[in-house]
Amino acid sequence: MAGRLILIFLGAVLVNNFVLRYFLGICPFLGVTGKVESGVAMGFATTFVMTITAAVVWPVNMYIIQGLNLPFLEYVSDILIIASLVQLIEMFIKKTNPALYRSLGIYLPLITTNCSILFLALFIPLREYTFIDSIIFGFGAGMGFTFVLLLMSAIREELDFAEVPRSLRGAPVTLITAGLLALAFMGFTGLI
Repeated sequence: MAGRLILIFLGAVLVNNFVLRYFLGICPFLGVTGKVESGVAMGFATTFVMTITAAVVWPVNMYIIQGLNLPFLEYVSDILIIASLVQLIEMFIKKTNPALYRSLGIYLPLITTNCSILFLALFIPLREYTFIDSIIFGFGAGMGFTFVLLLMSAIREELDFAEVPRSLRGAPVTLITAGLLALAFMGFTGLI
């Protein structure tokens, strides 16, 4: 049991990283990673939403959607759950850390439309995870997202001090860096 949970977690963090394997969540990946603080904060907020989403989506899918044979409501229920959780996070951050709230800007409410969270909600029933598996998968996917945001933030901060050719400054070097990170993470393919 513990071995299975560890494999689910490591698979979500490294092998099947939502950003670098499936190219989901690219908007915050490119938009918030200018500073490490913003990247990590967005990562933790997304991790929280992913973990809670996994914990709420599983029983809703199991007991309401499948239990009442209402598969046409799966997407709608997943979106409602995600939007509600993001709203709670946004209110919490705004109240506890106004500076962080301002630095995250538009990207915080955009967690609602972060396709990686919807992908997580849709992936849980496809993989037929148990409730505990779902929570571990959600937490692992969020930690993988946070890890990639941290890596990209740190690299982008270092690139600010590097001598980058004028034609590659800004978006070009960011996209090249993202591609190199994706290639590096391909090295984990087949481990799990």
